[in-house]
Amino acid sequence: MSRRIRLLGVTAIVAAVAGAAIPASALAVPVITMSGSTSVAPLAALLARAYNKQYPSRAKFRLAQGGSDVGIADVSAGRVSIGNSSRDPKPSDQGVFFNKIARDAICVVTNPGNPISNLSQAQIQGIFSGDVRNWQDIPGSGTTGSIDIVTRTAASGTQDAFQKIFMGSKTISGSAAAKASNGLVQQAVHSDKNAIGFVSLDFVAGVSPSAYEGVACNLRNAKSGEYGGVRNFWMVTRGRATGAVQKFIFWVQNSPKAQKIVGTHWVPLK
Repeated sequence: MSRRIRLLGVTAIVAAVAGAAIPASALAVPVITMSGSTSVAPLAALLARAYNKQYPSRAKFRLAQGGSDVGIADVSAGRVSIGNSSRDPKPSDQGVFFNKIARDAICVVTNPGNPISNLSQAQIQGIFSGDVRNWQDIPGSGTTGSIDIVTRTAASGTQDAFQKIFMGSKTISGSAAAKASNGLVQQAVHSDKNAIGFVSLDFVAGVSPSAYEGVACNLRNAKSGEYGGVRNFWMVTRGRATGAVQKFIFWVQNSPKAQKIVGTHWVPLK
């Protein structure tokens, strides 16, 4: 289990102990709840931990996942304070406000036993649409046999961004194995030599990221703008943020400390 996944343990910060006296000062600390994108979750956990360290009495955090659409639906219904999203706003997103916090690269990944040095957009569209079905038809492939496509579920912001950036008017094959998180795609590709999928840059350990249109999928190329497969990360609020939530998001967007954290694995705003 990676260090970032372990960091999600900081989200279970608020607990009640039966029969224990709770100081009034503890009750006064606001709780910020988040749900949504599995791509944003590792970053949100790091930011929450750093914010608590810098401002111990400003807020406590609880973080769940579920996919970008889940987070946006949760915040729209008032179930959480922040919906984390790795997809851009849609016309159907009414009554919510998208606060940009970072940018992120989406990498097309294969099994380490079948590294593909480069894929063009046409090749990616052919593979993921199901038009190209055998690895022997992909230049540079070290294997043969059917291509096992691994994708994300419909609620995923990564799925939405991949469709827009890489697929265009082509649609992903209905025979693809849909996974609920980046981590599950990562595991599926790692365990299947014939698999191909796509994940957030923070989830490439144990798989082989391909270059896209001749540009490697790495943090340096994402920051420089050379890599074409980059999307936005958002913290979505019900209307414009206020109170403790507004203070936290302002810190995320403007604090050098927060943006330094972003810059470790993602593309900062500044």
